[in-house]
Amino acid sequence: MLVDVDRLVRAYYQERPDPSEASQQVAFGTSGHRGSSLKGSFNEDHILATTEAICRYREQQGIDGPLFLGRDTHALSEPAQRTALEVLAAHGVDVRVDSGDRPTPTPAISHAILTWNRGRREHLADGIVVTPSHNPPEDGGFKYNPPNGGPADTDITGWVQDEANRLLRAGLDGVRRVPADRPGAAGVERYDYVDAYVGDLDAAVDTEAIRGAGLRLGVDPLGGAAVDYWGAIGERYGLDLEVVNQAVDPTFGFMSVDWDGKIRMDPSSRYAMAGLIDLAGRFDVAFANDADADRHGIVTAGAGLLNPNHYLAAMVAYLFGGGREWGGGVAVGKTMVSSSMIDRVTADLGRRLDEVPVGFKWFVDGLLDGTLGFGGEESAGASFLRRDGTVWTTDKDGIVCCLLAAEMTARRGADPGAQYRELTARFGDPAYRRVDAPATPEQKAVLKRLSAGDVQASELAGEPIADVLTAAPSNGAALGGVKVGTEHGWFAARPSGTEDVYKVYAESFLGTGHLERILEEATAVVSAALESAGASG
Repeated sequence: MLVDVDRLVRAYYQERPDPSEASQQVAFGTSGHRGSSLKGSFNEDHILATTEAICRYREQQGIDGPLFLGRDTHALSEPAQRTALEVLAAHGVDVRVDSGDRPTPTPAISHAILTWNRGRREHLADGIVVTPSHNPPEDGGFKYNPPNGGPADTDITGWVQDEANRLLRAGLDGVRRVPADRPGAAGVERYDYVDAYVGDLDAAVDTEAIRGAGLRLGVDPLGGAAVDYWGAIGERYGLDLEVVNQAVDPTFGFMSVDWDGKIRMDPSSRYAMAGLIDLAGRFDVAFANDADADRHGIVTAGAGLLNPNHYLAAMVAYLFGGGREWGGGVAVGKTMVSSSMIDRVTADLGRRLDEVPVGFKWFVDGLLDGTLGFGGEESAGASFLRRDGTVWTTDKDGIVCCLLAAEMTARRGADPGAQYRELTARFGDPAYRRVDAPATPEQKAVLKRLSAGDVQASELAGEPIADVLTAAPSNGAALGGVKVGTEHGWFAARPSGTEDVYKVYAESFLGTGHLERILEEATAVVSAALESAGASG
């Protein structure tokens, strides 16, 4: 079942996508363009066109500082980085690549952009990360981070996507490229991402407390870009830290398969994390990252692999409950499909909650100006401010989230799993699940533009419906779906961007039986709303 890397790379260079086929066009989702060279959706033409479009966007916006470029350990990432360099060099862009030709985590790129831009008004930096995140080994990914250091907003990605597809349709006419080796080529400079990022970590995490507690820590980078970082972190800060797996293999053959038999470097999956879970008893706390280290997985001896929602709630309770001395106006951020346990913890702390649509881009501005202390997604992605209340990263940072688990354990004398159990004793013990329901492309389009008035139901799982939301409470941005809430439960439905399904997220504070009722009734509620909206539209 392992991917044939040679065939994958050959297809990257040899296969030409058909720009008239939607599946073979450049398509920026919440985390950039992703695809596989074997399916005609991630080939050299895509990277040539997308990088050219990014260069034109930079010129249009007057962005003329360095561009920080990094890649993860997927097989297609190195060829795509090389292609991007040729286009960037042709445009005279000052590119910064890793000084040791090592893979670079997404948070290290965000950190580098923000470090350069701090205090500047001119010659601002931006970045590109070549990664499909936790996706299977045959996939490639390409994402752009503008000068704010975070994921590009839809106004940027929409422009880049449209320009790239126009270039594909034109047979790449107008795309400029010159030969460019990684380090040493004209306009390509070495940058020690490891030293710059690792050396600054104690600004975000209390490494002294971790060291002083003598905690035994275990880490599995899952063969991803953090592999060189964790050893450096242990050495720099004198931590008792063991990297249990240092393998880097583009087939990711050392991984245990995910729930559906595919290989994914997903640190929130108990299947993918089976190896580290088996070792949990050896460590006070253990953790892992995905291939670009923007996600985290936390393992404790008592709780095993923490549900991402559980850890997000524990992080909020710790950071805002005395772990940090941030101003009273600093808020908590969560996505619409994250656990309502976060709502209850935040309310108890007297903090403002910013609930936003799915996508980390919604947290960027708040993290950048320090008005948002924490932003988290149910898919195990989060970041938070420096200890002094200034910006750390504006993209997801799985490394600091892992280290915070160690800090929490050191300073509270209990691991995050135990700290979450304390929260359930106070606020209830919610059950949470996500399922998929079939939907045609037409139904997905209707779901994306539903209004609250399209939902006719008055009850959900035996409780009166209290809220029907199609826009985020904090900023009014469209949810791209619908969220329906009662006193003790809720569900949210949003269309998949890649499959003919819609995703249903649900949670109940009345137990698993009530959760199953919510999930069962959710599809009926959505079907009726789609019929109403379709008829009225």
